Amino acid sequence: GVSFSVAAGEVVGFLGPNGAGKTTTMRILCGCIGADTGTVQIDDLDVIEHPEQVKARIGYLPESPPLYGAMIVRDYVRFAATIKGVADPKAATERALAMVGLHLPVGGRPASERIIAHLSKGFQQRVGLAQALVHDPTLLVLDEPTSGLDPAQRKEIRQLLRSLASDGKRTVVLSTHVLAEVDAVCDRVVVIHEGGIVAEDTVAGLRGDAGRLRLRLNEPVAAIPALQNIDGVQKVSPDEHGALILEVAGEVRAQVAQAAVVYGLLELTQADSLEDIYLRLTSTNPQGQA
Repeated sequence: GVSFSVAAGEVVGFLGPNGAGKTTTMRILCGCIGADTGTVQIDDLDVIEHPEQVKARIGYLPESPPLYGAMIVRDYVRFAATIKGVADPKAATERALAMVGLHLPVGGRPASERIIAHLSKGFQQRVGLAQALVHDPTLLVLDEPTSGLDPAQRKEIRQLLRSLASDGKRTVVLSTHVLAEVDAVCDRVVVIHEGGIVAEDTVAGLRGDAGRLRLRLNEPVAAIPALQNIDGVQKVSPDEHGALILEVAGEVRAQVAQAAVVYGLLELTQADSLEDIYLRLTSTNPQGQA
C-alpha cells in the first residue's frame, strides 16, 4: 500500500520508526529486491524491465556502506567506478573524492590515501557516498546515512547532503528517523508506519496549516482580545507556564507577531515540535491512513 512520487531536483525524507518498512521500500526502489505487486519507475523506466538503465541513474548508499576495509580509499572508489562502467574511472574518482571531502588531510595525509578500515565512521560514510556518486547519478538513494555517527559527524554529513542537492540537478531520497536531518535537508517528507504511508507533505505542511503557536509576552492577559481578533486564530488560552497557546488555521505568524509586539513580545514558536507530530503520526494512525 505504499505509493508516492518524487520530482526531479527534490530532496525527500523517507521518515519512520525502525521496522516501518523504509529499507525494504528503498531496496525495491533500487531494484535490489522485487516487490510482491506494483511497479517502480525511474525517469519513466520500470526498475524490473530496464534494470541496467535504471541502476545507471541511481547512486545507492545502504545503511551499512559496502566497503572493503583493507583497500585504500582512492583504489576502492576507482574500483567502484570501473564496475559501474564509468568511461573515465580515474577522472570520475577524483571528482567523487573532492565532492565528499575525501581529498582533505586526515592524520597528516589526504583521506583518499588512507586505508578504509583506519578511518573514522564519519569518513567511512563519506567513502560510501563517494562510491554512490562516482558514476554521476541523477538520483541518490540514501538509507540512514548518519546512522552510528556522533553529533559532529552527523552535522558534517547533513552539510554535505545539502551541498550535493543545492544545485537542483540531483534528486535525493533520504531514509531516516532522525528529525534534525529532515528539518535541515529535506524539501518534503513521506512518513511511513507499519508498511503504509501516514503522511506526505512539506516539512512546514507536516507541522500543519491547522496547528498551535506558543506565545510569551510581558502582558499576556491584556493581549488576548487583540489576538482573538486576528483572522485565522481560532482560540487563545494560557498554559501552565504563563505562555499563551494559539490554535490557528493557516500561516498567521506575521499577524500574530505584529499584534503581540505591543504587549512585549518575548517568544513566538510552534507549540508542536516536529517530534510531537512524528510521534503522533506513528503511534495513533491506523496503517496506511493519513
